[in-house]
Amino acid sequence: MKKSFVSVAFVTALGAAPIAQANQSLCVYDLLGSAGDIYNMSKDYAVAAQGMGAKIDIKGYTDERVATQDFLAGQCDALFATAFRTRQFNPTAGATDSLGVSSIVRNGKIDMPASYDVIRKTIQTFSSPAAASLMTNGKYEVGGIIPFGTAYPVVNDRSISTVEDLAGKRIASFDYDKAQAVMIEKIGAQPVSADITSFASKFNNGSVDMIAAPAAAYRPLELYRGIGEKGAMNRFPIVILTYQMIINSEKFPAGYGAKSRNYWLGQFNRAMALVNKAEKDIPESTWSDLTPENMLKYTIMLRDSRIEIANQGIYDKQGLKIIKRVRCSINPADVECTSNSENW
Repeated sequence: MKKSFVSVAFVTALGAAPIAQANQSLCVYDLLGSAGDIYNMSKDYAVAAQGMGAKIDIKGYTDERVATQDFLAGQCDALFATAFRTRQFNPTAGATDSLGVSSIVRNGKIDMPASYDVIRKTIQTFSSPAAASLMTNGKYEVGGIIPFGTAYPVVNDRSISTVEDLAGKRIASFDYDKAQAVMIEKIGAQPVSADITSFASKFNNGSVDMIAAPAAAYRPLELYRGIGEKGAMNRFPIVILTYQMIINSEKFPAGYGAKSRNYWLGQFNRAMALVNKAEKDIPESTWSDLTPENMLKYTIMLRDSRIEIANQGIYDKQGLKIIKRVRCSINPADVECTSNSENW
């Protein structure tokens, strides 16, 4: 009896002893893997995370699809990737990367500083305590958002400068972002199936006439090969891209998501410095500017496409409505601010 009592007491004591929690793992997609800027920012985040109650191990990926699949399979507790991939976990936050959603047009031109201010204020809104419920979708929670730069039209012939010029052209369309194919077909062009690992090579070898890409992709993906002497990067924002962190909230301490969102909000200026550096690294001769008339025409085309795509259930209407409010707070003179568009 005595021996049995001791055994029970010993087992009970073991059960009461604190069990060390395993480190959380973060899957990070970066074009350059562990040598890239996003990966380096994630390393600094891992250091900061210790003060937020987490101990994070980073796994770097050069294939965004694989990183996302590993997160879905539970091999990672958090994912840092483009909103094209993370939209499935939180469509409202993913609305930041909808066609033309952040563009501010003034005097017939795109006001890029004001457009990035739309992104900044949207991230501030999504990082506020009032938006906490919007940032949670089941066990998935948005852990932060940063800008990744503007996706510009990259063409193999700079004479392609109007919406009409795109008719019949072959344009790379990501398989997992149905919105791209909808817009491409809307303008009478031909969507060509691609993903993050193949769209640049298809452009460089002439399989497509146009892709949309940020300045950060220009050198790593050797886009100058596809541009050649005839092509260009049109200085028009199709969308301002973001990176978004998604965490499995079951694997992190309570309240961690809010702290993480505030951390990445504080990294906005650092991310913008990287965006500006990448754009300055592109030769000036590579850039091409649209006329004010065509710039307005493109903007309207993207707005109409965005609304149509939302009505098809691909874009999140609540997210678009929030971002419209942000746009109109920055540019209240825009005619859209007195219309009912995107006021679902």
